[in-house]
Amino acid sequence: MEKTSPKLFSLWIYCVIVFLTDAGLGSNICTSRGASTCKQCLAVHPTCAWCFQEDFGQDVPGSSRCDLKKNLIEAGCRKEALEYPTSKMIVTENKDLSDKASGSTTDVTQIQPQSIHISLRPDDSQVFTLKVRQVEDYPVDLYYLMDLSYSMNDDLSQLQRLGRGLAEEMSKTTSNLRMGFGAFVDKPVSPYMYISPQEAVLNPCYSIPYKCQPQFGYRHVLSLTEEVSRFTEEVKKQKVSRNRDAPEGGFDAIIQAAVCKEKIGWRPGASHLLVFTTDAKTHMALDGRLAGIVRPNDGQCYVDTDNVYNMSTTMDYPSLALITEKMSENNINLIFAVTSHVESLYKNYSELIPGTAVGTLSEDSHNVIQLIQDAYAKLRSKVELELLNVPEELSLTFNATCLNGEVIPGLRSCSGLKRGDTVSFSVEVQARGCPKEKRKTFTIKPVGFKDTLQITVKFECECKCQAKAEPDSPVCHHGNGTYECGICLCNPGRLGPRCECAEGDYSPTKQDACTGPDKVVCSGRGDCVCGQCVCHNNDFGKVWGKRCECDDFSCLRYKGELCSGHGTCSCGFCQCDPDWKGENCNCSTRTDTCMSSLGLLCSGRGQCVCGSCECTQPGAYGSTCDKCPTCPDACTLKKDCVECKHFKRGKLFDDDTCTRICRDEIRLVDDLVFHDKNAVNCTYKDEDDCVQRFQYYEDNSGKSILSLVKEPDCPKGPDILVVLLSVAGAILFLGLAALLIWKLLITIHDRREFAKFEEERARAKWETVSEVQKYTKVPLYACCSTF
Repeated sequence: MEKTSPKLFSLWIYCVIVFLTDAGLGSNICTSRGASTCKQCLAVHPTCAWCFQEDFGQDVPGSSRCDLKKNLIEAGCRKEALEYPTSKMIVTENKDLSDKASGSTTDVTQIQPQSIHISLRPDDSQVFTLKVRQVEDYPVDLYYLMDLSYSMNDDLSQLQRLGRGLAEEMSKTTSNLRMGFGAFVDKPVSPYMYISPQEAVLNPCYSIPYKCQPQFGYRHVLSLTEEVSRFTEEVKKQKVSRNRDAPEGGFDAIIQAAVCKEKIGWRPGASHLLVFTTDAKTHMALDGRLAGIVRPNDGQCYVDTDNVYNMSTTMDYPSLALITEKMSENNINLIFAVTSHVESLYKNYSELIPGTAVGTLSEDSHNVIQLIQDAYAKLRSKVELELLNVPEELSLTFNATCLNGEVIPGLRSCSGLKRGDTVSFSVEVQARGCPKEKRKTFTIKPVGFKDTLQITVKFECECKCQAKAEPDSPVCHHGNGTYECGICLCNPGRLGPRCECAEGDYSPTKQDACTGPDKVVCSGRGDCVCGQCVCHNNDFGKVWGKRCECDDFSCLRYKGELCSGHGTCSCGFCQCDPDWKGENCNCSTRTDTCMSSLGLLCSGRGQCVCGSCECTQPGAYGSTCDKCPTCPDACTLKKDCVECKHFKRGKLFDDDTCTRICRDEIRLVDDLVFHDKNAVNCTYKDEDDCVQRFQYYEDNSGKSILSLVKEPDCPKGPDILVVLLSVAGAILFLGLAALLIWKLLITIHDRREFAKFEEERARAKWETVSEVQKYTKVPLYACCSTF
């Protein structure tokens, strides 16, 4: 075997050393990112520290001021010369949760804690737990906002009789109720109103004929009051009006009722219910252009001394976004009480406006009391957290722990709650960047609650030693730079560790300091001046580093975008934006996009991978694997929903999870018909031994619908007449049978006795003849002869 050449062996040893050196550097994130200042060092990773000791590195050549804390200490850096801020959290206000409000509007706490101060380094995080409780007997302000267009005439008549009943029913929920009333029609301007003939302006109902009041936009009628009789009196005074087009101007009224807090009388410490009743669609932003109204709605209060909205003909209708903002600002829960033909539209609105509920109003509003009760119960049965003013440099992750103790990742809401229940949320706050302001405050609050959690975040992006910076310091070669945190930041045109060189200087002997293991000067992307690399400008981006080894354009791409468009490139590595991860930042960390309407991750039928559900159960499909009519558990799960939602019984009804788990719409039908190829017909036997039949399918919008047959197949009970006749027949049959048997036995007995008698009689006759012959000795023939 031929011996290995000494030169070849030396080259092999060198390659191994280079490989191990590179691997060592690569494994230490602090030294591999080319951080040249203390601020840059803190931004590399939460484990990195900076040594600002002036003589650091003299005894250990090649050491970096930005390194792991233990490495810096081992390299000779004194502990007091280290910049190593740590993330920490302090709870500054932590009142206990209240058990019961007792109708009070003060000193009621429904969220804990109330204030937190957090210090965060870039890419570091802190976790805290937030508790929320729906206290019992919480005060309620109920403002009834009614459409007074002509089609609501019968509804107005019904409400005039139901005011006291509404108060009585709501008093079962709270001992501190106040009620108010407002009305709306539409903007009193063409083309929304009748303007010809002149009589139509004063009486829009002239052609019906009917006497009604002139059209108006919004009118505040009664401020919130505890006097229920006043509510009834004011409602009785109201008359309907009439507008020209089909949609109404209800959104104008909603905004004014929400923001005119003094006029309406909203109390800060009460639940705010805004009941919006209508039987028509509503105008929204940009519809005002039909009347030449181009001024956007600014969401301010414009109810004048006459309690009329005085900007109705000047300002456009509000947008859904503005309504959402004002509902949140004023802690108002909006209840849409609408008729069936517009219910689907307002359900779509409800999905876009947190803290809203929709109820189906009967044609004459006779069910409005129950509707409000049900809607309020639905709103109170759910806790949903909303975020206000969250800085873009922060990433928040939520995990919910609801009633059953199960931790649901990515969820910030719990449903199926009763008054007095407590739920908790684990919140992780992570700093993903450094804003210009060192401190920022944001708010977490349950939708519709006045209680909030204020979180103040201090971003630890600056080094304390930066405050002691010395401009034009003599340490930096006669004042040619600023001495900051142990290094010189040279003035323009100066280079070197102490700014001792000018850009025009050149010294080949110092070129070794500019070369790396590959022996390429400044990585081929710069010039070595005074033993220091001066990196070239590049059309693609910025080049930096001790040997020009770093840039902001050589990271991985995805679909043609650097770092997938979800991060920034730093020294060959992607620093991902909040909610993204991966080498090229193409994987979303959000799990709320995988959460189904049941509150289950991928409906329990798959895995959430990079923000999307990968369905693992055969037959499951949909964005959250929620569509699975052929799954084995479809009939079983939906059976429980039928039992709890329609029959008000079963395990889901008993443990109060029906509302959270069962979002299906139940329709009663006479018989099952074919709806969709994916529809599944299900049957089960209930507790009454009846066979219930229903069909489970999903429409084009993804809504789950259960069609339940009205009349179950129950075993028929016994026919009384048949039973009586059968019993009577059986008794008669048994009687006759017994009689026949008795007659048979008697006959047999009689025959036996008669035969016995005949036998005895015959024997007795024979014996008599024999005796006569014995004593007379007369021949037998003699007694019988006649001759």
